[in-house]
Amino acid sequence: MGYGYQGKILEVDLTTRKISQREVREEEVKKYFLGSGLSARILSQEADLSLDPFDPKNPLIFMAGLLTGTMVPTACKLSVCSKSPLTGIWNEATVGGHWPAQFKFTGYDGIIVKGKAGKPVYLFLDDGKCEIRDAESVWGKDTFQTNDALKKQTDERALVASIGQAGENLSKIASIVCDGMNARNAARGGNGAVMGSKNLKAIVVKGKKRLEIKDWEGLRELLKEEIPVIKEKGKGLSEFGTAGGAVAVEAFGDLPIKNWQHGSWEEGIKRISGERMRETIWVRHYHCYSCPIGCAKIVKGDGKYGRFYGHYPEYETVGMLGANCLNDDLELLAYVNELCNRFGLDSISTGNTLAFAMECYEKGKITKRDTGGLEIKWGDPNTMITLINQIAKREGFGGEYLADGPVWAAKRMGRGTMEFVSQTKGFDYPAHDPRGHFSMALSYATAVRGACHLEGLTYFLDRGLKIEDFGYTEPPDQFKEEDKPGIVYNLQNFLSVYNPLGICKFLMGRAEPSQIARWVSRVTGFEMDKEKLLKVGERLFNLKRLYDIRLGISGKDDVLPKRLLTAKPDGKAKGRVPDLGKMLPQYYRLRGWDEKGIPKEERLRDLDLVL
Repeated sequence: MGYGYQGKILEVDLTTRKISQREVREEEVKKYFLGSGLSARILSQEADLSLDPFDPKNPLIFMAGLLTGTMVPTACKLSVCSKSPLTGIWNEATVGGHWPAQFKFTGYDGIIVKGKAGKPVYLFLDDGKCEIRDAESVWGKDTFQTNDALKKQTDERALVASIGQAGENLSKIASIVCDGMNARNAARGGNGAVMGSKNLKAIVVKGKKRLEIKDWEGLRELLKEEIPVIKEKGKGLSEFGTAGGAVAVEAFGDLPIKNWQHGSWEEGIKRISGERMRETIWVRHYHCYSCPIGCAKIVKGDGKYGRFYGHYPEYETVGMLGANCLNDDLELLAYVNELCNRFGLDSISTGNTLAFAMECYEKGKITKRDTGGLEIKWGDPNTMITLINQIAKREGFGGEYLADGPVWAAKRMGRGTMEFVSQTKGFDYPAHDPRGHFSMALSYATAVRGACHLEGLTYFLDRGLKIEDFGYTEPPDQFKEEDKPGIVYNLQNFLSVYNPLGICKFLMGRAEPSQIARWVSRVTGFEMDKEKLLKVGERLFNLKRLYDIRLGISGKDDVLPKRLLTAKPDGKAKGRVPDLGKMLPQYYRLRGWDEKGIPKEERLRDLDLVL
């Protein structure tokens, strides 16, 4: 056991039902941290990358962050890592709430799951003891039902991470849902389907093995001064949640509208914004473990579409199942959000998929003859509810064509429909439009898991957030390319330590890299400063890039889709198109990569990595 971490990883082979442990060495933790960092080391060096993601031998890793479970602000995260069934390359899906800290309190930093059970099972971790238990009684149930049933079977104080029907049916956009109706999701990239392919319904955790901190008093003194500042800077998130920024997103020309075709939806976004939710269906605030901000909200309603009670729609859901589908009905949005949480579906990919189907129908690529009589219309309640049910259950038109997301849907459908899909490296886009923030164009093109906004979050700077350690004190011009390679390089390196440390990315702009380095030092006793922290981040970004390179990824894949290189007709970003050709060469030089996007040997030596 080290300071801040338990020093053990559980290994479970569901085929043989063998359960073992491995030690986490201090030198590994210093080099990779935990979370998606150590997971990348394990998968890169130990896994057979030629395996299909659904092959029983393909590992699925649950790894808590290095600081998770400590009193560091927002230290609540865990990463689920595997080869993605959606894209076939690197995937990490990160989740907060309370499950990750409780998992770490069982005495383990991570679990490596291999094999496939002969029938549905769940894992029960209780203070260091792990049992493989029968899950046939909850197979076929949604995540809320599974949560309640397994707490009754184990302990009401236990916490549950489970898949719903989407994961059971191997939907490539299936998520893993933690904490029941609070619904914190490890959503993107289809790891819920990898879990389903192993007949693993859930992991239930209960523990009390608290973590040791090297300099508890020193950390406490730091946080006494810093937490009030973080709270003050996070007031908007505390009051209105992530959807509180939706109106501003639209004003910046950043909102996906009608399957990424339009640039303005001013009145529509107001009707489904965080402010509107706060006035109508909001019930209470919800804080993840050790979080002083509390951006999550619980909402409740019993309207014309059905009853909902649980986690409110985050901004990404507002963007994708709201604006992108031309749905400005707040009750419908909350209801379909709950359907996604219950079924275990990534709401981002689900929104992209529905918008894709709506455009296909509008433009005559599909008809009622294809859909079994279903009329697919923009923002239509029957369309959205029916298709989400079909996707999760693999039934009807939605099950046949749409259940694996828009990229796979277009491949199956043909008829020139791929032009309606916004994707990079097989990963469909989250709700931030690179035509509204040119830095995001470069960040999306080069992100490790495909079109991922969380690997850079560069649009934060355009909105006025400051990072003084980098000298970013004034908003850059959102539509100029010249300074973007340096911004993307720096922020990707910085953001690359968040998941491995287990801290929330809403700390960006609210805590400097030097502050986070001090937290790591106080918790672990490691000598850490800003430069060493960013060096770890750069090492991990390149390690994951190397994983992708072994699967055929290179500079040829660092691109944006045609749709997002076509100017918007209206809104602030009207007529604006980013020029990757201006940005990529400079970015590659900063990274120490060659013209094909491959890391050069000298840079790998500097980062203590090997190709």
